[in-house]
Amino acid sequence: MSRLSVNGVDLYYEERGEGIPILGVHGTPSSAVMWADAAEELALHGRCIIYDRRGFHRSAPPAPFATLDLVDHVDDAAGVLAALHAGPAVVIGRSTGGLIAIELARRFPDKVKALVLLEPALFTIDPEADAWARSLRLRVLERSAGQPGLAAETVIRESLGDATWESLPEDLREMFAGTGHAVLAEINGHGMDLSEDALELDEDKLEGIRRPTLIVSAEESPEACRLVNARLSGALPFTRTVLVTGGHIINPAHPAVLDFVDGIAASKDAWA
Repeated sequence: MSRLSVNGVDLYYEERGEGIPILGVHGTPSSAVMWADAAEELALHGRCIIYDRRGFHRSAPPAPFATLDLVDHVDDAAGVLAALHAGPAVVIGRSTGGLIAIELARRFPDKVKALVLLEPALFTIDPEADAWARSLRLRVLERSAGQPGLAAETVIRESLGDATWESLPEDLREMFAGTGHAVLAEINGHGMDLSEDALELDEDKLEGIRRPTLIVSAEESPEACRLVNARLSGALPFTRTVLVTGGHIINPAHPAVLDFVDGIAASKDAWA
Protein backbone atom coordinates (compact mmCIF):
# COMPACT_ATOMS: atom_id res chain seq x y z
CA MET A 1 0.00 0.00 0.00
CA SER A 2 1.59 3.29 -1.14
CA ARG A 3 0.76 6.68 0.27
CA LEU A 4 1.72 10.28 -0.47
CA SER A 5 1.49 13.38 1.67
CA VAL A 6 0.12 16.07 -0.65
CA ASN A 7 -1.17 19.50 0.37
CA GLY A 8 -1.48 18.40 3.99
CA VAL A 9 -3.49 15.23 3.28
CA ASP A 10 -2.52 11.58 3.11
CA LEU A 11 -3.48 10.04 -0.26
CA TYR A 12 -3.53 6.39 -1.25
CA TYR A 13 -2.08 5.74 -4.70
CA GLU A 14 -0.93 2.94 -7.00
CA GLU A 15 1.67 3.09 -9.75
CA ARG A 16 2.56 0.55 -12.42
CA GLY A 17 4.22 0.47 -15.83
CA GLU A 18 6.69 2.85 -17.42
CA GLY A 19 6.78 5.36 -20.23
CA ILE A 20 4.45 8.29 -20.77
CA PRO A 21 2.77 9.27 -17.46
CA ILE A 22 -0.96 8.48 -17.29
CA LEU A 23 -2.98 9.86 -14.36
CA GLY A 24 -6.43 8.39 -13.64
CA VAL A 25 -8.91 10.56 -11.72
CA HIS A 26 -11.98 8.75 -10.44
CA GLY A 27 -15.51 10.09 -10.19
CA THR A 28 -17.94 10.71 -7.33
CA PRO A 29 -18.82 8.48 -5.57
CA SER A 30 -15.95 6.15 -6.32
CA SER A 31 -12.36 5.16 -5.63
CA ALA A 32 -9.28 3.90 -7.46
CA VAL A 33 -10.71 0.46 -6.64
CA MET A 34 -12.94 0.94 -9.68
CA TRP A 35 -9.87 1.55 -11.90
CA ALA A 36 -7.81 -1.48 -10.87
CA ASP A 37 -8.40 -3.61 -13.99
CA ALA A 38 -8.08 -0.62 -16.32
CA ALA A 39 -4.82 0.40 -14.63
CA GLU A 40 -3.31 -2.99 -15.41
CA GLU A 41 -4.10 -2.47 -19.09
CA LEU A 42 -3.05 1.18 -19.14
CA ALA A 43 0.28 0.15 -17.60
CA LEU A 44 1.06 -1.69 -20.83
CA HIS A 45 0.92 1.69 -22.59
CA GLY A 46 2.64 3.98 -20.07
CA ARG A 47 3.33 4.78 -16.44
CA CYS A 48 -0.14 4.54 -14.92
CA ILE A 49 -0.91 6.31 -11.64
CA ILE A 50 -4.28 6.06 -9.90
CA TYR A 51 -5.24 7.37 -6.47
CA ASP A 52 -8.13 7.80 -4.08
CA ARG A 53 -9.07 11.48 -4.02
CA ARG A 54 -9.03 13.22 -0.65
CA GLY A 55 -11.95 12.14 1.52
CA PHE A 56 -12.64 8.99 -0.49
CA HIS A 57 -12.13 5.37 0.63
CA ARG A 58 -8.45 4.83 1.50
CA SER A 59 -7.75 8.59 1.47
CA ALA A 60 -10.50 9.34 3.99
CA PRO A 61 -9.26 11.05 7.17
CA PRO A 62 -10.33 9.87 10.66
CA ALA A 63 -12.71 12.85 10.86
CA PRO A 64 -14.62 13.54 7.62
CA PHE A 65 -14.12 16.81 5.77
CA ALA A 66 -17.02 19.22 6.21
CA THR A 67 -16.48 20.59 2.71
CA LEU A 68 -14.46 19.59 -0.33
CA ASP A 69 -13.83 22.14 -3.07
CA LEU A 70 -12.83 21.70 -6.70
CA VAL A 71 -9.62 23.61 -5.97
CA ASP A 72 -8.69 20.97 -3.36
CA HIS A 73 -8.98 18.13 -5.86
CA VAL A 74 -7.18 20.03 -8.62
CA ASP A 75 -4.32 20.99 -6.33
CA ASP A 76 -4.08 17.37 -5.14
CA ALA A 77 -3.89 16.04 -8.71
CA ALA A 78 -1.12 18.52 -9.47
CA GLY A 79 0.57 17.60 -6.22
CA VAL A 80 0.50 13.88 -6.98
CA LEU A 81 2.15 14.47 -10.35
CA ALA A 82 4.76 16.74 -8.80
CA ALA A 83 5.56 14.38 -5.92
CA LEU A 84 6.01 11.45 -8.31
CA HIS A 85 7.89 13.55 -10.91
CA ALA A 86 5.31 12.35 -13.42
CA GLY A 87 4.32 15.31 -15.55
CA PRO A 88 3.27 16.22 -18.10
CA ALA A 89 0.73 13.40 -18.12
CA VAL A 90 -2.15 12.08 -20.13
CA VAL A 91 -4.93 12.76 -17.63
CA ILE A 92 -7.95 10.46 -17.81
CA GLY A 93 -10.95 11.69 -15.85
CA ARG A 94 -14.28 9.92 -15.49
CA SER A 95 -17.40 11.93 -14.57
CA THR A 96 -16.40 14.22 -11.67
CA GLY A 97 -12.83 13.18 -12.38
CA GLY A 98 -13.27 14.66 -15.85
CA LEU A 99 -14.31 17.97 -14.32
CA ILE A 100 -11.14 17.90 -12.21
CA ALA A 101 -9.06 17.02 -15.28
CA ILE A 102 -10.43 19.98 -17.23
CA GLU A 103 -9.62 22.42 -14.45
CA LEU A 104 -6.19 20.84 -13.95
CA ALA A 105 -5.40 21.47 -17.62
CA ARG A 106 -6.64 25.04 -17.32
CA ARG A 107 -4.77 25.92 -14.14
CA PHE A 108 -1.67 23.72 -14.54
CA PRO A 109 -1.14 23.33 -18.30
CA ASP A 110 2.49 22.34 -17.78
CA LYS A 111 1.37 19.18 -15.98
CA VAL A 112 -1.00 18.00 -18.72
CA LYS A 113 0.11 16.53 -22.05
CA ALA A 114 -3.37 15.43 -23.15
CA LEU A 115 -6.88 14.84 -21.77
CA VAL A 116 -9.22 11.87 -21.93
CA LEU A 117 -12.66 12.97 -20.74
CA LEU A 118 -15.07 10.13 -19.98
CA GLU A 119 -18.35 12.07 -19.77
CA PRO A 120 -16.95 14.88 -17.59
CA ALA A 121 -19.36 16.43 -15.12
CA LEU A 122 -19.17 20.05 -16.31
CA PHE A 123 -22.96 20.31 -16.29
CA THR A 124 -23.07 24.11 -16.22
CA ILE A 125 -21.98 24.22 -19.87
CA ASP A 126 -25.49 23.24 -20.99
CA PRO A 127 -28.78 24.62 -19.55
CA GLU A 128 -30.62 21.29 -19.61
CA ALA A 129 -27.69 19.43 -18.10
CA ASP A 130 -27.31 22.13 -15.44
CA ALA A 131 -30.98 21.82 -14.47
CA TRP A 132 -30.63 18.04 -14.26
CA ALA A 133 -27.59 18.31 -11.96
CA ARG A 134 -29.26 20.88 -9.70
CA SER A 135 -32.28 18.60 -9.35
CA LEU A 136 -30.00 15.66 -8.54
CA ARG A 137 -28.24 17.74 -5.90
CA LEU A 138 -31.51 18.49 -4.11
CA ARG A 139 -32.64 14.85 -4.20
CA VAL A 140 -29.35 13.65 -2.74
CA LEU A 141 -29.49 16.20 0.07
CA GLU A 142 -33.11 15.34 0.84
CA ARG A 143 -32.69 11.56 0.88
CA SER A 144 -29.40 11.49 2.80
CA ALA A 145 -30.41 13.99 5.50
CA GLY A 146 -29.07 12.54 8.74
CA GLN A 147 -27.89 9.42 6.90
CA PRO A 148 -24.62 10.16 5.05
CA GLY A 149 -24.30 6.52 4.07
CA LEU A 150 -27.22 6.98 1.67
CA ALA A 151 -25.61 9.82 -0.27
CA ALA A 152 -23.58 7.68 -2.67
CA GLU A 153 -26.42 5.20 -3.16
CA THR A 154 -28.79 8.03 -3.98
CA VAL A 155 -26.38 9.54 -6.53
CA ILE A 156 -26.06 6.20 -8.30
CA ARG A 157 -29.75 5.27 -8.15
CA GLU A 158 -30.91 8.71 -9.28
CA SER A 159 -28.38 9.21 -12.07
CA LEU A 160 -27.73 5.68 -13.33
CA GLY A 161 -30.85 3.81 -12.25
CA ASP A 162 -31.83 1.33 -9.54
CA ALA A 163 -30.61 -1.60 -11.63
CA THR A 164 -27.07 -0.22 -11.68
CA TRP A 165 -26.94 0.03 -7.90
CA GLU A 166 -28.51 -3.39 -7.38
CA SER A 167 -26.09 -5.01 -9.83
CA LEU A 168 -23.08 -3.98 -7.74
CA PRO A 169 -21.39 -6.65 -5.61
CA GLU A 170 -21.92 -6.22 -1.89
CA ASP A 171 -18.31 -5.19 -1.24
CA LEU A 172 -18.58 -2.36 -3.78
CA ARG A 173 -21.89 -1.20 -2.28
CA GLU A 174 -20.16 -1.01 1.10
CA MET A 175 -17.25 0.90 -0.41
CA PHE A 176 -19.62 3.38 -2.07
CA ALA A 177 -21.63 3.80 1.14
CA GLY A 178 -18.40 4.65 2.94
CA THR A 179 -17.84 7.59 0.60
CA GLY A 180 -21.06 9.28 1.68
CA HIS A 181 -19.34 11.90 3.84
CA ALA A 182 -17.09 12.88 0.91
CA VAL A 183 -20.07 13.06 -1.47
CA LEU A 184 -21.86 15.45 0.89
CA ALA A 185 -18.67 17.44 1.52
CA GLU A 186 -18.40 18.07 -2.25
CA ILE A 187 -22.06 19.05 -2.45
CA ASN A 188 -21.52 21.49 0.42
CA GLY A 189 -18.22 22.70 -1.06
CA HIS A 190 -17.46 25.00 -3.97
CA GLY A 191 -17.02 24.41 -7.67
CA MET A 192 -17.91 20.71 -7.79
CA ASP A 193 -20.49 19.32 -10.20
CA LEU A 194 -23.19 19.07 -7.50
CA SER A 195 -22.12 22.16 -5.52
CA GLU A 196 -24.57 25.03 -5.39
CA ASP A 197 -21.92 27.17 -7.11
CA ALA A 198 -20.68 24.61 -9.64
CA LEU A 199 -17.77 25.62 -11.86
CA GLU A 200 -18.73 27.69 -14.89
CA LEU A 201 -16.35 27.99 -17.84
CA ASP A 202 -17.14 30.21 -20.81
CA GLU A 203 -15.92 29.60 -24.36
CA ASP A 204 -12.85 31.82 -23.91
CA LYS A 205 -11.67 29.80 -20.90
CA LEU A 206 -12.26 26.51 -22.66
CA GLU A 207 -10.51 27.78 -25.79
CA GLY A 208 -7.44 28.32 -23.62
CA ILE A 209 -7.15 24.57 -22.91
CA ARG A 210 -4.86 23.84 -25.83
CA ARG A 211 -4.23 20.17 -25.25
CA PRO A 212 -5.27 17.23 -27.41
CA THR A 213 -8.47 15.85 -25.96
CA LEU A 214 -10.43 12.64 -26.45
CA ILE A 215 -14.08 13.01 -25.44
CA VAL A 216 -15.88 9.74 -24.82
CA SER A 217 -19.67 9.30 -24.62
CA ALA A 218 -21.66 6.14 -23.89
CA GLU A 219 -24.84 5.06 -25.63
CA GLU A 220 -26.86 4.37 -22.46
CA SER A 221 -25.75 7.32 -20.30
CA PRO A 222 -28.05 10.06 -19.01
CA GLU A 223 -28.88 12.61 -21.68
CA ALA A 224 -27.20 15.29 -19.57
CA CYS A 225 -23.81 13.62 -20.12
CA ARG A 226 -24.18 13.62 -23.90
CA LEU A 227 -25.30 17.27 -23.86
CA VAL A 228 -22.14 18.21 -21.96
CA ASN A 229 -19.91 16.29 -24.36
CA ALA A 230 -21.54 17.89 -27.38
CA ARG A 231 -20.87 21.36 -25.99
CA LEU A 232 -17.29 20.52 -25.03
CA SER A 233 -16.48 19.07 -28.44
CA GLY A 234 -17.35 22.42 -29.97
CA ALA A 235 -15.58 24.53 -27.35
CA LEU A 236 -12.24 22.80 -26.75
CA PRO A 237 -9.83 23.53 -29.61
CA PHE A 238 -8.20 20.12 -30.19
CA THR A 239 -10.74 17.34 -29.78
CA ARG A 240 -11.78 14.04 -31.19
CA THR A 241 -14.91 12.23 -30.03
CA VAL A 242 -16.00 8.62 -29.78
CA LEU A 243 -19.26 6.91 -28.82
CA VAL A 244 -18.96 3.58 -27.00
CA THR A 245 -21.45 0.96 -25.90
CA GLY A 246 -22.67 0.69 -22.32
CA GLY A 247 -23.40 3.28 -19.68
CA HIS A 248 -21.77 6.11 -17.78
CA ILE A 249 -19.12 3.99 -16.04
CA ILE A 250 -16.92 4.00 -19.14
CA ASN A 251 -13.85 1.77 -19.19
CA PRO A 252 -10.74 4.00 -18.83
CA ALA A 253 -8.85 1.38 -20.84
CA HIS A 254 -11.33 1.19 -23.71
CA PRO A 255 -9.51 0.45 -27.00
CA ALA A 256 -10.27 3.98 -28.21
CA VAL A 257 -8.54 5.37 -25.12
CA LEU A 258 -5.54 3.09 -25.54
CA ASP A 259 -5.19 4.11 -29.19
CA PHE A 260 -5.32 7.77 -28.18
CA VAL A 261 -2.69 7.30 -25.45
CA ASP A 262 -0.41 5.49 -27.88
CA GLY A 263 -0.82 8.31 -30.39
CA ILE A 264 0.09 10.92 -27.80
CA ALA A 265 3.11 8.91 -26.70
CA ALA A 266 4.30 8.69 -30.30
CA SER A 267 3.74 12.39 -31.03
CA LYS A 268 6.63 14.78 -30.51
CA ASP A 269 4.53 17.88 -29.93
CA ALA A 270 1.13 16.39 -28.90
CA TRP A 271 -0.53 19.44 -30.51
CA ALA A 272 0.68 21.61 -27.62
